[in-house]
Amino acid sequence: MIKILHGSAELWGGSPDLRRTASSGSVEDAVRPIIDAVRQHKDAALLRYARELDDLGDRPLRVSQDEFAHAASALSPAFCRAAGVAIANIRQFACEQLPRERFEEFSPGRKLGWIVRPLDAVGCYVPSGRYPLPSTLLMTAVLAQTAGVPRICITSPRPSPEILGCAHLLGIREVYRVGGAQAIAAMAFGTETISRVTRIVGPGNAYVAAAKKLLAGEVGIDFVAGPTEILILAAGGDPNIIAADMLAQAEHDPAARAMLITSSQELASAVSLEIERQLETLPTSDVARQSIDSGSFIAVVPDMDAAIDLSNAIAPEHLSLHDPSLLSKIRNAGTVFLGSNSPESAGDYAAGPSHVLPTEGVARLRGGLSATDFVKVIAIQQLSPSALQDLGRAITTLARAEGLEAHARAVEVRCVN
Repeated sequence: MIKILHGSAELWGGSPDLRRTASSGSVEDAVRPIIDAVRQHKDAALLRYARELDDLGDRPLRVSQDEFAHAASALSPAFCRAAGVAIANIRQFACEQLPRERFEEFSPGRKLGWIVRPLDAVGCYVPSGRYPLPSTLLMTAVLAQTAGVPRICITSPRPSPEILGCAHLLGIREVYRVGGAQAIAAMAFGTETISRVTRIVGPGNAYVAAAKKLLAGEVGIDFVAGPTEILILAAGGDPNIIAADMLAQAEHDPAARAMLITSSQELASAVSLEIERQLETLPTSDVARQSIDSGSFIAVVPDMDAAIDLSNAIAPEHLSLHDPSLLSKIRNAGTVFLGSNSPESAGDYAAGPSHVLPTEGVARLRGGLSATDFVKVIAIQQLSPSALQDLGRAITTLARAEGLEAHARAVEVRCVN
């Protein structure tokens, strides 16, 4: 049964129930030799690990055109319609996220602005282990397409027909049957089969996360994500709805976290009982039960101000805020679902924002994946002779204060009276 805790925001600093256990270095130790092998031996190492860990067998790494066509033809009309709705909504939202170019005079003769250019190549990691996730392909690749990325590479250890069918719907034909740290290393370094990419995005297991962490800098990444999590803030509400939302997150992974923070002991008790009732008929209860009994909890706090403080301290991946009037007090969250009619499931599939989100407190630093992660904003500067003359004294004074005489002379040679 889920834990029910009592206290205030200070719990976060002292209770092991509210803190993630630091990930073991043993995962990174296991990943390093895989990365080194792919770096040195490229396809030879990649194929060996794919056969050993990804059940590749004798199949080629790259999915063939015939396989795409076959997968697409096998999709049900209902799935195609659902994917079409999701694609349209994701693309619409991503388009609005993109920065607009600007170039204009900020003062006489001083024209400034920026241009927006897509990354050259992006690798999207799509999990296909316990649950194959075609939605993750959509939530990454559609953003990259909207940003104008010319090359999009998909890696997935055991891509399902739905994953391949979604790639086909998007016109993506570069999909590889490889996962884990070996896939991340291949996209980071490049091999004979997989050309290197500029940035790698998408969630994965602990080995994928460790590889992304170790290779950040060698290749761009979105962020290092851990097991998924939801936090629900509610002073009241329907226990049936709240329990359903918590279980929707818990069924992802035994290490997933479902959290409720409330000022109502009555609601806490009702939700706890409702979770148990719903688990009895949930097909994925074997996974959800482990999540509920381990890292999940209900916290009963003195008031909703204390609930907000605790939520901001946790910085959850998904925040369900049943009272929209509290939004102005939220500082840290990967994404926010406002009101009781906005389930996290909508964000996972079809509302529009990407479901690739920061976990384990990384939401203190950034929000979820967006179209802006796939572009570069490049500043432009253009000065007229008179504008440079006006700035000349400030530039040369600062340059000489730093001992950079040539910097000062590069201005003065243009400002001869």
